[in-house]
Amino acid sequence: MSDVLQQLAQILEQRKLESADKSYVAGLYAKGLDSILKKIGEEATETVIAAKDGDKKQIIYETADLWFHCMVLLADQGLGPDDVLQELQRRFGLSGLEEKAQRNK
Repeated sequence: MSDVLQQLAQILEQRKLESADKSYVAGLYAKGLDSILKKIGEEATETVIAAKDGDKKQIIYETADLWFHCMVLLADQGLGPDDVLQELQRRFGLSGLEEKAQRNK
């Protein structure tokens, strides 16, 4: 499954080199961090609304949009899916309370 994330990460890196008028992602990069963050906020809100409506197909669609835009943010910041997956792996087996307590040290 993570192969899809890796492939997407590679494409997002390539888009950094493309013209903003030929690529949606290149356009986001060109507009800057605030535009990327705005899209994440929009997609998060749409995901919440889909969940509230109980529309499973729409939840999947909106979550895919949210993940996509989070991946754009990661690439913009010089990060990738492996960074997030490593953090999730680190947390595996910890309760949420334990994990939160470790962050405060």
